[in-house]
Amino acid sequence: MSLELEQTSLQEQFEAVIQTEDKLQIRDFLDDQNISDVTDLVYEFPDYEGQIIANMSVHRAASVFKILDLSVQKRIIQDLPANTTATLLNELPADDRTDFLEELPGNAVRELIKLLEPDERKITLSLLGYPENSIGRLMTPDYVYVYPWNTIEEVFSTIRKYGKDSETINVIYVINENGELLDDIRIREFILNPPDKKVAELMDERFVALSPEDDQETASEVFKMNNRVALPVVSHSNQLLGIVTIDDILWVASEEFSEDMQKMGGTEALDEPYLDVPIFKLYKKRIVWLLILFVGETMTIAAMSSFQKTLEQVLVLSTFIPLIISSGGNSGSQAATLIIQALALGEVTVKDWWHIAKREVISGIIMGITLGLIGLLIIFGGYHFLACLANIMYLSLLPLV
Repeated sequence: MSLELEQTSLQEQFEAVIQTEDKLQIRDFLDDQNISDVTDLVYEFPDYEGQIIANMSVHRAASVFKILDLSVQKRIIQDLPANTTATLLNELPADDRTDFLEELPGNAVRELIKLLEPDERKITLSLLGYPENSIGRLMTPDYVYVYPWNTIEEVFSTIRKYGKDSETINVIYVINENGELLDDIRIREFILNPPDKKVAELMDERFVALSPEDDQETASEVFKMNNRVALPVVSHSNQLLGIVTIDDILWVASEEFSEDMQKMGGTEALDEPYLDVPIFKLYKKRIVWLLILFVGETMTIAAMSSFQKTLEQVLVLSTFIPLIISSGGNSGSQAATLIIQALALGEVTVKDWWHIAKREVISGIIMGITLGLIGLLIIFGGYHFLACLANIMYLSLLPLV
């Protein structure tokens, strides 16, 4: 209850401040709020979403913008003046900027890239050059690197100089004069050792690195297995190209989970928010699975029609039709859930389809036999139960006759 009151109070405060049209007062108010609270205000007041971003300090505006839904981001970019858009795009981390731009039409991307500073434009074009859903699209060139001959004191000087613009300083990367990655060292190792110690003395040269062509789902597994907050991305010649951080991987995992849930519901994965998907595109993504199910159901009808005469002679069997249909539906849901989960975890691939089909056919036969035997017992047990009940009633009524 207190959280709801606090949220209501924040919304009322925002409405009061926005009505003043005092840009300085609006900025002070927005900059004083948590990033998550400002994000809620953007969603709560869509008429003011552009003003909210435009009236914040650029760093905080970028922090809010990068966690908004794509549809909201598009609207904001369209509403902002060109100079404000340029400032915002240049402030965004390279990986978040690339993630946004790759969802836009080609002509819009060309226009927005023109607004970037030369260095940022070069980085963005480089990231956009990697395959879709690859690690190259997620990596950022903002990291701190040092050399083996540096002392720990020099390392901290480097961190103080460049750490503010880095994506993370939890891990420091060691390279040679050719830019090749030699090691990655957690910052705690530097903190716990004397200032005059050399970086080379801390190196064990055991590091895990990703390739820019690796699939993003692969990176998620590597992060999980190695318990890391950031991983380096290297070229085939071991040149350090950038890093990928855990926050980007969490976004990927969230998107993959959404795709899996959509596939589990019998549709192809949607590439954009539901309300932004054109009707015909939504139709194409759903109709394929419905056609497959439709054809499958005709097989069920054909099987049942072959027993039509039996059903006419033994009417009690027709009462089991809903039971059979519901059991078949549940069996299909079980199979879909198990297989999609196995695909998500990497336990099986599309190449294993024949092996999966054989297992499902065998398990389906076994489960069918089991349910059939139980149904048989219920029928015969019910018949004998009714016969015994009739005999008892007859014997109890016999003296009265």
